[in-house]
Amino acid sequence: MKKRIVRIKDIAEKAQTSKGTVDRVLHNRGRVADDVRERILAIIKELNYEPNFIAQSLKSQRTFNLAVLIPDPDADSYWEAPKIGLEKAEKELRQYGVYITLFIFNSHEEQSFIAKAKEVSKEHPDGLLIAPVFYKEALPFFEEWEKLNIPYVLFNTQIEHVNPLCYIGQDSYRSGCLAAKILSFGLQSSATVLIAHVNEDISNSAHLITKEAGFRDYFKTGEQHGAVKVISREINFPDGENLDDQLDAILTEEPDLKAVYVTNSKAFEVASYLEKKSLNHIKLIGYDLLKPNLHYLNKEIINFLINQNPLGQGYWGIHQLANFLVFKKDIQPIKFLPLDIITKENLDYYLDPQ
Repeated sequence: MKKRIVRIKDIAEKAQTSKGTVDRVLHNRGRVADDVRERILAIIKELNYEPNFIAQSLKSQRTFNLAVLIPDPDADSYWEAPKIGLEKAEKELRQYGVYITLFIFNSHEEQSFIAKAKEVSKEHPDGLLIAPVFYKEALPFFEEWEKLNIPYVLFNTQIEHVNPLCYIGQDSYRSGCLAAKILSFGLQSSATVLIAHVNEDISNSAHLITKEAGFRDYFKTGEQHGAVKVISREINFPDGENLDDQLDAILTEEPDLKAVYVTNSKAFEVASYLEKKSLNHIKLIGYDLLKPNLHYLNKEIINFLINQNPLGQGYWGIHQLANFLVFKKDIQPIKFLPLDIITKENLDYYLDPQ
């Protein structure tokens, strides 16, 4: 049978009361006699009434101003994909009164983040989507936004002991475990594996610390327990320079180096070095479908990429805020995205022609 749409008018007629009284019960506002309230609630349950929040949002003509605190895509191309995703979401949600303002900061300058975070507080948006790449600097703002009753969604970096509406991204610990498992195949017991944090302040990057923990734990507890040597290095170099000297030094110290795990989207930097040095015996795994990464994946210098779906992180981040603010839905605190393993052979399935 076709399901009949239940209206407020239907509830009012059955309860022998006015639509205004039903509306007050539904929204828990105004005074309603206890016996009338109980009668209306029983009828709502009996008729399985579901509010049409989409119709209500269109009728109210209210606007919802969302802020997005995101690193500058011009400085790091990784952030272009989440920006595209959130803009796509805004386009879909504009009819419901959702508007977005971008607050773009330099991902290499803490003061840039602080300045933009202060601007967000001053604007007092209805909701906030944030990539908290500066862990220490972000903490006091989370407290401030909670006091201001600004719901916020985290993406890219999951942070413990804060209270976001939702986190959207990958499980960083499992991501590190997965990278270790992939690299473990075919490794000799005497091999050395390098965890490379390329151009990152690791002490202020919670998600990279968690990835490293997952990677190390896999080799501690897996089939190759204690057999493979795992080392970690921060490889930082200013614009216009390269990482050759640092990798040369690591190879001199660790002649049995057989695999490299790059914890962010900069695997192409290491791939360029391996190509120049003709080091075909070193396996390489990293993250994200950036053009330079794809170049080396197709040449099989990068063996695997783990897709973090940054476009989806931006897209679902805005939709979660809209679900909460506009459509009054219950939001799950965590939305983990899949850990997709990308190779040369299956790459085409992950490239969006649009």
